[in-house]
Amino acid sequence: MGRPTTFTQAKADAICERLSNGLSLRAICRHKAMPSKTTVFKWLAQNSEFADQYARAREAQADLLVDEMIELADTPKVGKKTKRTADGKLEETTGDMIEHRRLQIETRKWVAARMRPKKYGDRIDVDQKTTVEAGDSVMALMKAIDGRTRSK
Repeated sequence: MGRPTTFTQAKADAICERLSNGLSLRAICRHKAMPSKTTVFKWLAQNSEFADQYARAREAQADLLVDEMIELADTPKVGKKTKRTADGKLEETTGDMIEHRRLQIETRKWVAARMRPKKYGDRIDVDQKTTVEAGDSVMALMKAIDGRTRSK
């Protein structure tokens, strides 16, 4: 039996549930009972209700990534690091894998900012001060209409 290609709400629900639980679309579509990514993208283009449901699942996925960042930051992970010393010997140390956790957090932060830019994206403070000087033509126009638009 081949992969499903006909849209069903049950498949859409399963895809969106797995997305909101943190799985990538690639991982979901690897499963033999799921449609290919190409089919999912076609369904998204053809079905606005599924597109809305999918967008909400992606928003939930971004929120989940933020929760994971907090957990990663708060939970030390002990591992082994190996490095070569100046004399060519391998030296193994055990300790917190902080570099690895930092990479995991930064990756999730980047992805969450792309999934929900209004909520997790960088804030850009726009402060624009503009000075406008009325030229002769604007002043002449204002004099010409002065009094015509006011109630008497």
